[in-house]
Amino acid sequence: MEQRINYLLKQFTADALSPEEKQELLVLATDPASAVSDEIVKMIMAEEAATTEVAVTEKWEAVLNNILATDKPKKTPRSILLRPLKWAAAAAVLVVFSFTAYLSLNKKKEHVFASDVAPGKNKAILTLADGRKISLSDAANGDLIEQAGVSISKTANGQLVYHIQKTTGDIDDSKVNTISTPNGGEWEIRLPDGSVVWLNAASSLQYPLNIGSSKQRKVELSGEAYFEVAKDKAHPFIVKTLKQELEVLGTHFNINSYANEIVTRTTLLEGSVRISDLSSNDMLVLKPGEQSVLSKNGIEIKKANTDEAIAWKNGYFMFDNEKQESILRKIARWYNVEIEYADPEAKEVMYYGTVSRFEKISKVLRKFEQTGEVRFDIKGNKIIVYKE
Repeated sequence: MEQRINYLLKQFTADALSPEEKQELLVLATDPASAVSDEIVKMIMAEEAATTEVAVTEKWEAVLNNILATDKPKKTPRSILLRPLKWAAAAAVLVVFSFTAYLSLNKKKEHVFASDVAPGKNKAILTLADGRKISLSDAANGDLIEQAGVSISKTANGQLVYHIQKTTGDIDDSKVNTISTPNGGEWEIRLPDGSVVWLNAASSLQYPLNIGSSKQRKVELSGEAYFEVAKDKAHPFIVKTLKQELEVLGTHFNINSYANEIVTRTTLLEGSVRISDLSSNDMLVLKPGEQSVLSKNGIEIKKANTDEAIAWKNGYFMFDNEKQESILRKIARWYNVEIEYADPEAKEVMYYGTVSRFEKISKVLRKFEQTGEVRFDIKGNKIIVYKE
């Protein structure tokens, strides 16, 4: 097993992991009984033995001080020099996997919160074309309703599925449905054309019942969603948000378009998409692995961290040098809480790391507290943030 772990770590540092190997390493890293932590420590110690230098560079000390899920170590007479180029990947491993074998000495006393908040769950409201509303989390599994030649059912795993009952020509193209998630809710839906959409918390998707037969498969999104669009070259799939319009033929992508976020981010995982800025009519095409960022200054394209972009869909919060203020907006939507800053400078604290979305909020907040830079109080559904 140790040889296998050593191989996986070397592949990681060489940025050569296959998707299957990455998943294997993630599983090993989250298994308390695995030897991943020990192997990383051996690699770092071997590097230390090869050099007479003992100081930690300012860059890497800053990174290590902001590792989530680990305790902030006290300064010791000897510390590790991580040469930036050779050990960049090793530092990333430390950040993501929280190697307590190396950093768990001198633990701080765990903060005990007076109250707690449960994580979000499958929760959504379906609004039918005639205005009727169905609480999907309360509805029984099976057929829910038939409308305008389309039947709607709820599967055992909570997915909403549409089935065409009449011929496509019989479906009224003016009939639209809206599925909306509240704070603390998420939902998966299979549209009549076969496309699958995952809605994040505080989001809504409006779509026509004849989406599978109309010339353009057009939906409107508010909030965040991950799309796996069914391929149909004859019928382009269009997603409209408040600030942009996106056109695809068949592809996988994520859109983050919340009203309280400064920018709209579109991340492409597969296929290609064309994005239009509705305010300027500027247009660009995204390639897989790219992300467009739409702000008041226009659209720019950058290389995407696709794992981070869809972490929410896979059950995680993932932060890559992200500000506390941005992180807590995500947490507020998922846990349905309010955020209050007792110390405004706490908004600027930066974090790297990965945290499960399905822990109680106290456990998530403790991860941030262990950096030694912030402290939280939970009062009902309000989170108060202090700068240490």
